[in-house]
Amino acid sequence: MARHLKTADALFRHDPSPADGIDGRRCRAVGGAYHGIRSLCDVKLKMTLEDFRQSLTAATPPAELTLALVGLWWDAKGDWTRAHESAQQDEGHDGSWVHAYLHRKEGDQGNAAYWYGRAGKPVCREPLDAEWISIARDLLG
Repeated sequence: MARHLKTADALFRHDPSPADGIDGRRCRAVGGAYHGIRSLCDVKLKMTLEDFRQSLTAATPPAELTLALVGLWWDAKGDWTRAHESAQQDEGHDGSWVHAYLHRKEGDQGNAAYWYGRAGKPVCREPLDAEWISIARDLLG
């Protein structure tokens, strides 16, 4: 299924319709202090893992990133607090997965296990850097 960002006027309506190309059952509002508020409907980014890594040289995350990816971005920049804040704003599976990774990284295994469950993922046992890559690759599509 091809997925892409929809126009802002359709996204900000409370009643997205198939005429807008939006399945209202799958839409969720996301936003954040770091990249603006918008709604996303099963977004597929046109960013590779290498592009994502190269974006880490910037002072702020790319505007097209989801909250979960912004969380991974801030984590890679060494800012656990901003990473956590961003992941926590995404109440879906993606945000829960990044949230789990972040709590695992801080050593809070019990909290991490809870968030892996919310994400529908098994508790990860691989090295943290390998998990970061796995999550980023999956979320980037």
